[in-house]
Amino acid sequence: QVQLVESGGGLVQAGGSLRLSCAASGRTVSALRMGWFRQAPGKEREFVAAITRSGARTYYTDSVKGRFTISTDNAKNTVNLQMNSLKPEDTAVYFCAADPAIAYSYNLYSQPGEYDYWGQGTQVTVSS
Repeated sequence: QVQLVESGGGLVQAGGSLRLSCAASGRTVSALRMGWFRQAPGKEREFVAAITRSGARTYYTDSVKGRFTISTDNAKNTVNLQMNSLKPEDTAVYFCAADPAIAYSYNLYSQPGEYDYWGQGTQVTVSS
């Protein structure tokens, strides 16, 4: 069993930065593929970013490319999401997700149904 706990959300002005962190327990992040998703009010949960078990490859949705960076910290057993140049449309609850299965395509990394474990979410609000 894997437990995930997100932190780092908050209120920030447009153009600002936030760093989200997701602490994993029950398994090391090097044995999990990790992802970040977000869900705005009235909208479906959408993919933001993912990282392979080795950390060698990352995936991003087009709207965050060049602004967000996903990374893992094996020493702390965390996955992080550095978010820069934030926009009001980035406002959402951000969820960390994990799954032990190996995946080889963007489609598998970007689908919520391909992850077995989820955190409780952290709110990110970007004011204009």
